[in-house]
Amino acid sequence: MEIIKFLIPMALGMGMIFVGLFIWSTRSGQFDDLDTPSKRMLLEDDETHLVNKPITHERKDV
Repeated sequence: MEIIKFLIPMALGMGMIFVGLFIWSTRSGQFDDLDTPSKRMLLEDDETHLVNKPITHERKDV
């Protein structure tokens, strides 16, 4: 029974911390746009392919 006196305040404290972090994240805009990040990987950016394309000096007609 002694451990209950320790565990209940600890659980309540951790719960309050998580609720506080959730409120902080919603006010700072973490959950504003939920659709765009999942679709961004499907969009093709031609500029990034040109920048990341390795330069090779091989002949293609051989």
